[in-house]
Amino acid sequence: MAKVSDLVILLVAGMAISLYIQVAEARAVKFDIKNQCGYTVWAGGLPGGGQQLTQGQTWTVNLAAGTQSARFWGRTGCSFDASGKGTCQTGDCGGQLSCTVSGAVPATLAEYTQSDQDYYDVSLVDGFNIPLSINPTNTQCTAPACKADVNAVCPAELKVTGGCKSACVAFQTDQYCCTGSYANSCPATNYSMIFKQQCPQAYSYAKDDTATFACPSGTDYSIVFCP
Repeated sequence: MAKVSDLVILLVAGMAISLYIQVAEARAVKFDIKNQCGYTVWAGGLPGGGQQLTQGQTWTVNLAAGTQSARFWGRTGCSFDASGKGTCQTGDCGGQLSCTVSGAVPATLAEYTQSDQDYYDVSLVDGFNIPLSINPTNTQCTAPACKADVNAVCPAELKVTGGCKSACVAFQTDQYCCTGSYANSCPATNYSMIFKQQCPQAYSYAKDDTATFACPSGTDYSIVFCP
């Protein structure tokens, strides 16, 4: 009869093998980030870092196998020195060309999560700075986009240079941030509806559960600024 210690060793070994198989099956994913805006955009990515993109340029980011999540955004009005230190008007990530932290609000986000399949979305939860789309190479999957210039209709109380803040960022209340008494029941507001009307396929506020899309694992993506 096997001893308890032997069974424990076999159980741990089995769990390790199962974990190894899951990680091995999680494939690398490629993101091509392209700038179609008529101005320079400094792309930011976690993971990935960042890169300056003039009109028409593309930056390729390869996510290592097993990477569970990523986010990409565009920065505007940037100035960096030779060492990669500087500032951006919108989307700044700690004053670095190569980002190691998320971009400052407001910034239009492309978000990605790998689980039983790929999940992705365009998010305006932290506000808007430039139009953006996510395009799966699997043409059977939805390609969500926020093509409108939300800045053009941004209310004065949300407007900042180069962008439009969300009501949560601007006012920091439970109602707009879906926290406190609004954590479980958080309807859309007049402010979030402005974002939703302009970009129906994008997250307009934290509890907007209509804007997450799924695609089978094995798909690569392109992210386009000003699609």
